[in-house]
Amino acid sequence: MKRTALPDGAVREALAGLNGWTLAEDGRSIARDFAFGSFSEAFAFMTRAALLAEKMDHHPDWSNSYRRVSVRLTTHVAQGLTELDFSFARELDRLA
Repeated sequence: MKRTALPDGAVREALAGLNGWTLAEDGRSIARDFAFGSFSEAFAFMTRAALLAEKMDHHPDWSNSYRRVSVRLTTHVAQGLTELDFSFARELDRLA
């Protein structure tokens, strides 16, 4: 998958296909907060997501607080959003 930043129109179109993700003000990242029933469910999600990140060679910026996981995606080498970010977001939604 190419790691070339998408133009604004393509970013808006890809974001419209996602549920619960928001675009950062600078347009260079997308973010979503996931809520789970317990800390162990949140940690299990992070474990599955970490394995996926290794497989896709694309790693999120994220944090965990009790049963919440906050995720921000961007492609640093492209200095913006790529198809890889949106593909990863769709996979995270599926895992959640």
